[in-house]
Amino acid sequence: MTRLLLEAEGTAGFVCSKTHITYAFQLDRPGGALRLDFAYEPKNLEDRERAKILIAEGVERYTEPAQRELVMGRWESFLPLKNLITLSVDDPSGHRGAGHRHDPEQRLFIGASDASPGFAAGELAAGLWRVTLSLHAIVTESCRYRLRIHHEEA
Repeated sequence: MTRLLLEAEGTAGFVCSKTHITYAFQLDRPGGALRLDFAYEPKNLEDRERAKILIAEGVERYTEPAQRELVMGRWESFLPLKNLITLSVDDPSGHRGAGHRHDPEQRLFIGASDASPGFAAGELAAGLWRVTLSLHAIVTESCRYRLRIHHEEA
């Protein structure tokens, strides 16, 4: 039997870059496996003028003054700029792993004997679990995300 434990959707904007959003859900019965379906869109910033502005801001902030003109001379090599949201999972006892993937659509799982790369396999404990979305970079005006977590009972 499969039960939906969490369904969350949201929209993030520029100001959300380098922040985190945490969702909690209760696992009433131990065992089985979790399936996490996660997606966000758009992936790429299509507006070249906006991209050039963001690249210039980054060059100003992170490049030595003597190198800035040289780096900005090849600003197009940084294209396309991309949104990046990753997720990590904590069970009632602590960290279960992180999926720092660039794919905008992900199907992940955590089970007793196997798990998606980056996550620890092992028995699923009953209790309060947390999934944290890390919004590393939001470069588009808005970025929509969707997270669904199912418990596949043994």
